[in-house]
Amino acid sequence: MSAAVDFARRNTWLPPLLVLILLGAIIGVLRPSTFAMDQINIKVAAAMTLIVIATGETLVVTRGGIDLSVGGVLSLTTAICATRGDPGLGESVFWIAFVLALGVGVGVLNAVIITLGKLQSFVVTLATWSILEGCALTVLPAETSGVPKSWVDLEHAMPFGIGVPMILLGVLIVLWAWFSRTRIYNEVRAAGSNERSAYLNRVSVLGTNAWAYGLSGFFAAAAGLYFSTQTGAGHPTVGTQYVLPAIAAVVIGGTSLMGGRGSLMGTIVGAFILTLIGDVVFLLKLQSYWQWVMSGMILMLVVILTALTESRTTQGSG
Repeated sequence: MSAAVDFARRNTWLPPLLVLILLGAIIGVLRPSTFAMDQINIKVAAAMTLIVIATGETLVVTRGGIDLSVGGVLSLTTAICATRGDPGLGESVFWIAFVLALGVGVGVLNAVIITLGKLQSFVVTLATWSILEGCALTVLPAETSGVPKSWVDLEHAMPFGIGVPMILLGVLIVLWAWFSRTRIYNEVRAAGSNERSAYLNRVSVLGTNAWAYGLSGFFAAAAGLYFSTQTGAGHPTVGTQYVLPAIAAVVIGGTSLMGGRGSLMGTIVGAFILTLIGDVVFLLKLQSYWQWVMSGMILMLVVILTALTESRTTQGSG
C-alpha cells in the first residue's frame, strides 16, 4: 500500500477540516472578534455537549452499530440533575457517579439485547430511547431550573483565563489518544470491520459490544451533566435535539457507517461544523431553516467525498 493511500485512510477528517476552516474564515470576515479568546471559549462551550455525546457515538459506529438511546440518557440525566436540590459534596459525588453508572448500564443492556437477540441496533436503541424519554418526563414533567448552583459555578469557572469546556476538550483528546492504542479499542474496530473474522480470532462479540455501547452510555450521561451545568436547568426532552446531530457529526468527521474506522478528531471537527453553521446563518441574516439546509448539504457532500475516497484507496491498495 502506498504512503498516500495509507495517509488518506488514516486522516479521513482532513476534508471536513477544510470545511471547518472555510466556515471559520466566513465568520471571521463577518465578525472579526470571533477569534478573541473569550469568543473561542464561548464556541467551545456551545459545541461541548454535542462533542461529548458524539464521542460515544463514534465508538458505536466504529463497532458497526448505531446508538439512539444516547438521547434518552441525556434527557434523563438532565432531569435527575434538576431535581437534586442543593446537595453537599458527598451527595454531589454520589449523584454524578449514579448518572454515569446509569448511562453505562443502559449501554451494556443494549449490547446484551443486540448480541444475544441478534437484533438490529437501530431498533433496540430506538426502543431504549423511547423508554428513557418516558422516564425523564416522569422524573421531571416540564423544563425547570434546579441544577445545584455549585455545579453551575464550576462549569463557568475560568482558570488561567481558559474556560472549563476547553480544558475538558483537551482532556477528552488525551484520553482518546490513549484509549485508541489499547487492545479494547483495536478489538472494537476489528469487530466493526469484519465481525466473523474477529470472532475467529477470539475477539468477543458481546465484549466489544458491551465496551462500545457501555462507553456510549457513559459519554451520553457525561454530556447530560455538562448540559445541565451549562444551562442550570433540566430538560426532559432535550436529547431529541442531539441524537441526529451526534450521528451527523460522526459521519461528517469521516467515521465509516460500515464500521471498522473511527476518528475522534473527525467527530470534533464535525461537531464544530454543525455548531458554526448556525453562526453563519445568523451573520448572513438568513432564515433559521437555512441551518438545516446547510447541515444537510454538508453532510451529503462529506458522504460523497468519503465514498469517493474509500473507492480510490481500495483501488490503490489492490
